[in-house]
Amino acid sequence: MDGDYTPETLDAINAEFTEATGAEVDVQVQTWDGITTKISTALATNTPPDILDVGNTQVASYAANGGLLDLTDQADDLAQGHTWLDGLVDPATIDGQLYAVPGFAGARAVIYNKQMWADAGVTAVPTTYEELTAALDKVKAANADTSDFSAFYLPGQYWFGGLQFVWDAGGEIAEQDGDEWTSGFGSPEAIEGLEAFKEFQTSYSSAASATLNTLEPNQNQIFADGKTSAILNTNVSGILTANPEMTEDDLGTFPMPGLSGDTQPVMLGGSNWAIPAKSQNSELALEWVKIAASPEIQEDYVYGVDGWIPNSSEGIEAAQATLSDVKKGFFDAALNSKATPPNPNWTTIESNKDVEGLFSSIASGSQSVEDAAESFDTAADQTLNGE
Repeated sequence: MDGDYTPETLDAINAEFTEATGAEVDVQVQTWDGITTKISTALATNTPPDILDVGNTQVASYAANGGLLDLTDQADDLAQGHTWLDGLVDPATIDGQLYAVPGFAGARAVIYNKQMWADAGVTAVPTTYEELTAALDKVKAANADTSDFSAFYLPGQYWFGGLQFVWDAGGEIAEQDGDEWTSGFGSPEAIEGLEAFKEFQTSYSSAASATLNTLEPNQNQIFADGKTSAILNTNVSGILTANPEMTEDDLGTFPMPGLSGDTQPVMLGGSNWAIPAKSQNSELALEWVKIAASPEIQEDYVYGVDGWIPNSSEGIEAAQATLSDVKKGFFDAALNSKATPPNPNWTTIESNKDVEGLFSSIASGSQSVEDAAESFDTAADQTLNGE
């Protein structure tokens, strides 16, 4: 997919593959616009591509109708002794069977303004939830005269951030029992997480942000303009673009601490390699995917050239020695990851923006935590079960 891997990385994989097999590779880079329809159409033919680069949360929808090759028997060989990140392998595992191989990840971490925190008397990076809220209390007090200031800008619709509180409390988005799916936001654990999200959001993010998402207004611009001291995001490039006077030295990153005592689980973005069930060259495709997922390619190219988070915990550990300070928080955050349910109908819930509505209604107070969770679960149960 466009923007996933650099030509240098793909060339390295192809060169190793051709040397090992003698076969040549025809790489066709696709744009994201209309890609779901394009892939679904290709999978229905007798001559689909031999390998697909797919978003980690898209695997279930393509596997649902038998479109992808079951890789379960090859999983150990493809993993090559490494432990794949949960946020990549879990959404590729449907009913206990593996349908795609982790390629790379992106994770969310706290990004903070070092000078703003120092001016408020915060000099140590928080490692616990209590240390984080204590730091934010100081920042909030130091900027009390700044209108619309957020110590930590966390807009209400930002469900990626909200989910971290739910997962940290032990809640789940949904669970499967046989063929039946049950949405989980009404569980005691999820309710606890939703209440923690509401308390944090209303304490440290502006009142106006309760019904907003991250793009309008853009949270990077809010940070760049000095209207917040911290955000939760996947990289710092948007901030540096929004304010060219800022450099990486002005910024710090760390995994979001949780009330659990651990870092909050993050939802990984990322990409997986899948092989269509009707591939005419499945054995060669398996060899290519094994090379793409190998520790060497992951360390030297996926991380070394492209800058992505590698597909395994061992890959992250190998990268630590050469990570810049500002990147370290994202890589550390990825070590505790989860994903959306491996249900082909989950994409409908995302596209309907029901989950944004859940968190926003809680942040704004338009619904109680319990009522918002019940409303979401009722609708989600029907969607997840195809009713």
